[in-house]
Amino acid sequence: MESILRGFNNVDWITSIFVMSLFILVLSKTFFYNKFINFVVLPFNNKYIFLHSKKHILFNWFNILWSAFTALNISLFVYYILQIIVKETTYQSTFAYFTILCLVVLFFMVKILLQFGNAFVFNSTTTVTEFIFKKLSYLNHSAIIIFIANIFLTYITPNSAIIIYIGFVLVLAINVIGWVNLLKNHRKFLTLNFLYFILYLCALEISPLIIIGNYLKD
Repeated sequence: MESILRGFNNVDWITSIFVMSLFILVLSKTFFYNKFINFVVLPFNNKYIFLHSKKHILFNWFNILWSAFTALNISLFVYYILQIIVKETTYQSTFAYFTILCLVVLFFMVKILLQFGNAFVFNSTTTVTEFIFKKLSYLNHSAIIIFIANIFLTYITPNSAIIIYIGFVLVLAINVIGWVNLLKNHRKFLTLNFLYFILYLCALEISPLIIIGNYLKD
């Protein structure tokens, strides 16, 4: 019987990312069970937002764990986008992934700091903190979809552009639900600060997406 040589992509370091992600999920469910259960049904039930949007809403261990989960998986998803959609051959190493991870973390940190800066200038820190918490909650929830998409792209359907598009659409849908609820719940504040909201939307929400989109297109 002749031996058959089978080639495998080296996915050891990607597997370690999944292990860390699963460890984060286990920790959040073990130590924050009720909050975890409310969180996983967030797009269909606003109970998580209602119960946890008042005290220490940003800087708590549950949010920190899920933000780490989100950063790890968004970075891996971007890594696959650059390989499969953009076909960027320079982003095919562990170093490239960690470069993307650092950029993603830096991007969100700068964005949050700018949001707090605007809130301080317009004397609306409490409301803007709630804004950030709600948007971050929906983004963190959509990271579950990204996590599943990454598993497919790594082990089940490698190099599948369809998985990337499906994942992107589902992530977009979850975050649109979040924005709709956000606008609905803060109609009065947005009406009184309409100019501020338009400036915020253009500067901190739309502009980064346009910049990233132009970079990927080039």
